[in-house]
Amino acid sequence: MKIKTVMPLTVFLIMLLNCSNNVEYSQDVINTTSGRYLYSQDEVIDVYYENNTLFLKWRGNDKLKPVALDETTFFVPDMYKKLRFVQQPETQKRYMGIVSENDDSSFTYDYLKVADSFKTPSMHLKANNFDEALAGFLDIKKQDSTSVLIEEREFNSYGYELLRKEENDHAIAVFKMNVALYPESDNVYDSLADAYLRTGDSLNAYENYKKALELNSGNPRAKRFVKAFEKK
Repeated sequence: MKIKTVMPLTVFLIMLLNCSNNVEYSQDVINTTSGRYLYSQDEVIDVYYENNTLFLKWRGNDKLKPVALDETTFFVPDMYKKLRFVQQPETQKRYMGIVSENDDSSFTYDYLKVADSFKTPSMHLKANNFDEALAGFLDIKKQDSTSVLIEEREFNSYGYELLRKEENDHAIAVFKMNVALYPESDNVYDSLADAYLRTGDSLNAYENYKKALELNSGNPRAKRFVKAFEKK
């Protein structure tokens, strides 16, 4: 049964590779389709050409080569999708659209073409553009508060990674971002207090431990610090 399930996919891919045209891209197509496309709220696909060959940058692969079918249509085995460069007639915005499996003339407008300078929230975060990163992550939260793109634990881990590298100011900025995203979590205040404490800022450490304790009276670290600080 397993062989019967796998074979159609294998045969299909082989046929695609064998039938793939040696497409000659016009300069106009190269100019209008090269660039950055928004794959998700926090992920992009970069399209570029080398020696008249189409390549994509996506999910860590800087030279993903699709199967070219014509100047605007191609198949991406890693996505198992047939895509087409299209332009929405009313807005004039450009997209990579998914082509229907059953009707080659039918497609949807899926991945919007954005400016080459466009950065996702994660890109801003890695570039230490914390205000821009926070604005992007807050927008994601507004649309889906349970999105895996904004997990409290991930931001917390990243903040501590920065602390280990002694990038204390950046760590504090990340913990502050987590506070803005999760203002009802005692853990985010606890982590921010810890970062302040490591930099010698005991007053800000106290303020954040106190907030953590207000949200969770059973937080042992916050309880110990607040008690010791208030005795001074």
